[in-house]
Amino acid sequence: MTKALKISAIIILMLALSFFSIRYYINNAGKRDIASETTTYEVSSKSIFNEFTLNGAASNMKYLEKPVSISGVVTSIHDKEITLDNSVNCTFLTSVNGVKANQNVTVKGRVIGFDDLLGEVKLDQCSIYKK
Repeated sequence: MTKALKISAIIILMLALSFFSIRYYINNAGKRDIASETTTYEVSSKSIFNEFTLNGAASNMKYLEKPVSISGVVTSIHDKEITLDNSVNCTFLTSVNGVKANQNVTVKGRVIGFDDLLGEVKLDQCSIYKK
């Protein structure tokens, strides 16, 4: 009976360890600090927009999920979002302070795709980029 009890205890321990390992992976996978990563590409808002409108599939392969810095003129500002040249929507983690309309800025963020409905390249986890 003690041998069966030991085997049962080991199996329960392994199942518990597997459960918590999988749970940790699910809760923490994909969380990146884009601000601390090196930018993969430095482009203007107009050029990245043109790339996505001309060949969306190739642009997704090139930019999707990568940290990029995009330069452009701020055309609209909302609490945690700015739009560059009416073509690139940048979502910040906190409210955008110190940025004004018609100001040239460079934004660093992760490309999450192209919104066909609004006609915008979408970025998240953005920050004002200073080289």
